[in-house]
Order: sequence, then structure tokens, then C-alpha cells
Amino acid sequence: MSSAATDHDVAVGAEDGWTLTWEGVDPEEEGLREALSSTGNGYFCTRGAAEWEDTDPPAHYAGTYAHGAYNRETTILGGRPVLNEDLVNLPNWLVLMLRIEGEEAITLDNVEVLEYRHTFDIRTATLSRVFRFRDRAGRETTLRSRRFVSMAHSHQAAIEWVITPENWSGDVGIVSAIDGRVDNNMVARYRDLEGRHLDPVTPRTFGPEVIALKVRTRQSNLYISEAARTRLARSRGRSWQAVEPRRTLHQMNDYIQQVLELEAHEGESIKVEKLVSFFTSHDNAITETLTAAGRHVERYPDFAEAYAEHESAWTELWDVCAIDLPSEPRVQLLLRFHTAHILQVCSRHTARHDAGVPARGLNGEAYRGHVFWDELYVYPFLDFRLPEVTRGLLMYRYRRLAEARAAAAEAGYSGAMFPWQSGSDGTEETQVVHLNPLSGQWDPDHSHNQRHVNAAIFYNVWQYYQATDDLEFLRDYGAELMLEIARFWASIAHRNPQTGRYEIHGVMGPDEFHERYPGATDGGLRNNAYTNVMVAWICATAPRVLAMLPTSRRRALRSRLGLTDAEIERWGEMARLMYVPTHAAPDGNRVISQFEGYENLEELDWDAYRAKHTNIQRMDRILKAEGDDPDHYKVAKQADAVMLFFLFSDDELREILGGLGYSDVAGDPDLARRTIDYYDHRTSHGSTLSLVAHAAVLAGIDPGSSWERFLVALESDVGDVQGGTTKEGIHMGVMSGTLDLLQRAYVGCSVRDGVLHFAPRLTTRLDGLRYSMVFQGTTLQVSVADGLLLVEVATEGFSHPVKVGMGGEVRELGAGDRASVPLVSDPAEIPAAASAEDGQVLIGQNGRSEQ
Repeated sequence: MSSAATDHDVAVGAEDGWTLTWEGVDPEEEGLREALSSTGNGYFCTRGAAEWEDTDPPAHYAGTYAHGAYNRETTILGGRPVLNEDLVNLPNWLVLMLRIEGEEAITLDNVEVLEYRHTFDIRTATLSRVFRFRDRAGRETTLRSRRFVSMAHSHQAAIEWVITPENWSGDVGIVSAIDGRVDNNMVARYRDLEGRHLDPVTPRTFGPEVIALKVRTRQSNLYISEAARTRLARSRGRSWQAVEPRRTLHQMNDYIQQVLELEAHEGESIKVEKLVSFFTSHDNAITETLTAAGRHVERYPDFAEAYAEHESAWTELWDVCAIDLPSEPRVQLLLRFHTAHILQVCSRHTARHDAGVPARGLNGEAYRGHVFWDELYVYPFLDFRLPEVTRGLLMYRYRRLAEARAAAAEAGYSGAMFPWQSGSDGTEETQVVHLNPLSGQWDPDHSHNQRHVNAAIFYNVWQYYQATDDLEFLRDYGAELMLEIARFWASIAHRNPQTGRYEIHGVMGPDEFHERYPGATDGGLRNNAYTNVMVAWICATAPRVLAMLPTSRRRALRSRLGLTDAEIERWGEMARLMYVPTHAAPDGNRVISQFEGYENLEELDWDAYRAKHTNIQRMDRILKAEGDDPDHYKVAKQADAVMLFFLFSDDELREILGGLGYSDVAGDPDLARRTIDYYDHRTSHGSTLSLVAHAAVLAGIDPGSSWERFLVALESDVGDVQGGTTKEGIHMGVMSGTLDLLQRAYVGCSVRDGVLHFAPRLTTRLDGLRYSMVFQGTTLQVSVADGLLLVEVATEGFSHPVKVGMGGEVRELGAGDRASVPLVSDPAEIPAAASAEDGQVLIGQNGRSEQ
């Protein structure tokens, strides 16, 4: 039937600073809404699909995903086998359907929609809907739905319905089911790959109220069980009275349902409570998954009590993780929204599991659920709030160290070579071919040559240690990771006999558009500057890490790894002699080259492509669809050489370059400004990560442009600025990166030699900013007010005095102590037009933002 509500405006509301609300039905936007309103707890996550709708991509997709639930299958493409590993779409526990007088179940398509509101409560990650409709018989009904995945109990989820017949009485049937007939079918460009990952094991009941289903992944032999307990009640004034309906059971090997029937009365509401438990065979302290699921769901309280526990757990998280900026309501709303999503993927529950950071979270199938280098953007937020979560996530890498060693050895290198895409066991999951959706062709994929993921892992371990002073982790796990990564870089590098400099060939940088040189058959580039500078820093840092270990541990680790004095000496040489390419910019001054030979590439006619295409962020696909190749041009997908200015302070980068003997470059006060501007004009920002990096590096150079890009990054997922990618899964990197932008780029928070430094910038936008952070075990409160940046050491959560650097002075602060520094405000630093209140911001010319 036609739906009157389809003509309603679809808007995002923020009346209280804690909610996103969409009004009306819009099938084209449903996939995006489902991703944005996913509910999770750091163990498993479920997309925000309506319980009563069948999965029918792209409109509706009820995906549920759990950390570590991967499966491999083989597909024949072009006559050759292609192996792919997916984060598996698990059985759909959402299924609740309403039947009136035995008729077909109500859906959005077979009724007249009178009112439809879809709301995501950020504070508690709760999804609710109001669905008011008129069916073919003229019966008007209101259905209110509310659901959550418990942050208090990792295995628990719940749905509550309240059904109110407005002008009718009659029989109703509530269908409550668990559906194992699911596959991975969300992402159109993956549909040529095998998407069936589950085999049925058995359905089961636990008494009259509980249905359960057990399945198994086809290759990885992971067992998954879900159990659901469904109860009904009638309204009696302001209270509810439990009612026992007539129950009918139907089951197959991969599907089980109950139909709960009772008589409904006009004006009298019926409440449905569906409590769900979720287990996999990766879980601890269980005999087997089906028994665990059934036992747990039988013991669960009612919805109200379960929700109160869930709400309390979120309150505790917000006490630690909230970033408040009341002077910028839209910014504050989206910062909260991003925080909630990060915590739904990376919570304290996560730390108890063998979990990495899927680049697209746990609420979609983009990138097939793999772990990339995006954790580089995620950890800075967690390091200073939930360091135990970072520690657990770093253990994901440590547990795969043996596989990384094997990969390095197979390629002829030493140490550990981690994969660009990682999944279940740490083998390389990057495809050898990639589908270009613009051309429909499968192109070779050389992105596994992005060896800089190894540098990111080393950097992440070091930053975690700097923030936490967790010497125990460094001793037992971190140092071994770092040393083996340093050994890899020493083995992949070679010394050029003509120059005496160390070089690295056959790699790709973060840019991703450039896979090889024009006309070359082999993938890889020579001397990517980002990679080489990171390696120089790694080679200087690794001996420091070794020296920090207790003597017995240092001796034992060196013996077990076979680490020789000659290797350590080579690290020292590489820290002094790595080659960093530079070339002359159009003005004649030198900039850091993205890679050796970059200056010989052709310039791209950006204006011509902007006139021809509404979105040029994926210039690689555009060029290849035209029979051209991005390898020919000075065009970048995202920050590459610019990443050096993102990860290192001016002083740190000057020290690294100076240590390499590039004193002229290191001493150039305009190097950062010139290099950033050069690549800014040649970057399409085809990755949302690029917005974060460029916003950060421009904070002290062009604050107005920095803030504009920050706004674009904030809006990128909720506004789906990439034109359809967010519905396939939120972007963990950009969501956490925006949080880190405030902390690191704008407040200027960094750790050097055991001192927490603050150097605030963009001060006209920070009034009222307040957040807490944990530095080396001690809780601090950071705030901006009355022209001051104030840092206070909490009396609760105090561990030991900490050193804080502000305004060129370092002070040691104990419990209750405070330090402040005056802010220097420049009224011209933010253009008046650059306001988050102006609505969605889109990518414009040269990556700049425009309204």
C-alpha cells in the first residue's frame, strides 16, 4: 500500500544533545539509518533494522556481527579460485512480527503509514521506533519498539514492543523467531564472492517460553547459539499484568519461531518482551554454546530491570569518556555519537576477547570485517580513557606474531611482517583482485604492499606505553612486538652503495592510489617518505625499548629471538642514514616527496574532472573506468607524506630529520606549511581518514581550514558524504579521529619523556570544553573556560603524581593540584561561515569544504 509518510522530510534532530531522530519512511536511506543506529556492547553488534522487516538489501539488512567470528570460502572468478574471509553475518535474533486476525504480517509496504519515527538514544545506545499505521481493513494501530544490546552483560540483548489498537479489537499473533537463514549479501561489489558461511546444527526449546538455535561456520568451525525468551503483558491502568498466550512452535534446522496469540482490545496496550542471549564457542566458562544460551536467557530479568543495568553501565562509561563542548551544540552531539559508536565496538567487554579493530566496526560488511591500520586513529582516544581496552586490542597483534614471522620468512625477510588486512589468524587477507564498481572490471590489487601497517603497530605500542607507563605489558608482550618489527624493517631495507643511504623498495604508502610506477609490471614504489621516516624513528626507538627492560628479561628475549649486536648496530645506522626523498615545488622550494620519482608524474586537470563528476573522491576508479591509471598522476587518495606531520610534533620531526643528516630540511621553518599545501592541492580525500589528518596538521597553520575539515569529518558518516559507503559499516577511524582531533590537535595534548604536554590551539572554538583523561594511572580533568586551559588532578582515581607541561613549564601535580595556561585567542582564526550549525558540509575544491 502507499505510505503517506514517504513524503515526510527525513531529518536528523538533536533537541537534547543526545538523540538522532529520523522522521518518515525513506527506503533509500534505510541502510544508512540501520548502520548509524546499530546497537552493540564491544562483544557483538546488530544493525538498526526494523524487527518486522525481512532482510532485503539495500533497503533492509538485519546483520549481527561478533568479534572474531570469521569464516573463509573460495569463489571461482575468471577461472581461478579466489579465497575470501568474511566477518560472518550471524543468525538474526531481531525477528518480531505482528499479525492481525490471521492476516499477513505487518510491514511498511503493506499498510498506510500514518506516523514513523526512528530514534537513536546516544546516551544508552538504545534504538526506538514509533510506527503508527492503518491496515487494509481500516484498523489503526500504534507500535512502539525499543531495543538495546546490553553494556552490563556482554551476552544479553532485549526488545520491547508496546502495541496499541486504536479503533479495533480482535485476535493478534506475535511471531518471535531466530533466523539462521542468513548470508553475507550486504555489499554489492562482493556479491560475486561466496557469501554462505553458516551451516545449521539444531534448533531447541528450553521450556514453553524459550526458543534457541545453534549454527556453525562452514570452514572455521565456530559454533554460535542464540536463545530468546518472549513474554506478553496487558496494560492495567498504569501497570502491566502478565498474560500467558497460546503458543505455537515451528522449527526447521536453521530457523525456529513461536507464534504467541491472544485477543486485543481497543485502547488496551499489549507489551511484548523478547530477551535474548548470544554465545559463541570462543567464549570462556561454558560447556557448549546452546546450553549456555538457554541457561542464561532463562535467568534474565524482565526488560525494565535489564535496561536499568544497561543504562547504569553506560553512565559509568560516560563518566570516563564524555567530551563536552556546549558552546558548539552540533559538534557536541556528533562527538557523543562518535564516542558511543567507538564504545559499541571497543568496550571493556572487548578486552576479554581476542579482538582487533575492524575498520568498519561491527555493523556492516564493508572491507569484509578486516582489521587494517585504522587502529592508529582509534587508540589515542582509548589510551587516555580505557587503557585496558587498548591493551587487549594490542594483544590481538601479539597473538598473531608467529604468523607475522612466518610471512616475513616466506618473503625472505627477518622479524615480523604483519598483513595489510588481518582477520582470524593474522594471515594476509587482502584480495589479489578488486572490483571497480564504475567499470565493472576486476583489477589487480597490490595494496598488500602497504607494509607501513607494521610501523603503525610499533607506533601504537609505544604510544600506549607513553600514556600508561605499563612496563609490565612492554616487558611481557610489547617489546617483543616492537623488536620483531624493527628487525623486519632492517631486513627489507638495503644500503645504496652510491649514496650510503638506506632505501626501501617495493612498498606502498598510505595514499593507496599509487601502486606502482607508470608502465611497470611489478607492484610497489621506491622510498615512500612516510615509510622511511617512520622506519628511521623505529630504529632509533627500538634500542631504547630494549634498554628499558629488566636485565633478565632483556637477556632472555635477545636469546630467544637471536637478536645480535650487529642487528642493533644496523638499527643505529638506519636511524642516521635512511633516505628521505625531496623535490622542488612549483615555487622552487623543496617539499618532502611522497616517494622517489613523484615529481616526474603528470599533473591532473582537477578542474576538468570536477566539471565532469559530482564526486571525485575516488579518482582511481574514475581514471581506471576511462582506461587511464592514477599511477601516472600526482593525485592522492589521502594523507601520505602529510602523515608525518600528523604523527610527530614539529620538534620530534625536526629531531628525526636532523638525526638523518637533513639539517637543511629539518631547519626549514616553512617545510610543514609548504609540504601540506602542496599535497592538499593534489589530494581527493577519498578516505575519511584524510580529513582527520589534514584537519590536525592545519590546526597550527590554517586554523580556519582546519576547523572546516573537522566539521566535514564530524558529518562524514551521519551525512554519508562518500555517497553510500556508510550503510556498509561506520568508519571507526574517522569517528575516533575526530575525538582525537580535539584532544591532540586543538588542546595540543601529547606525551614526551614521561611528561603530558598541553599546547592549545583553535581557542575561539573551545570555550566550555571539558573532558576527563587517565595519564599513567592518574585521572585528570581538562577544561577550557574564562580564557584559561585548566588541568586538575582528581582526588578520586589518583594513582601517583604526574608531570604536566604547559606554557613552557613542567610541573609535578599531586591529588587535587591544578595547573593552567592563558589562551591566546585570535578572532580571525575561524571564519564566520565555518560553523557546525550551518548543517552538512561537503568536500569542495582542492579538498576544501563548502556549504
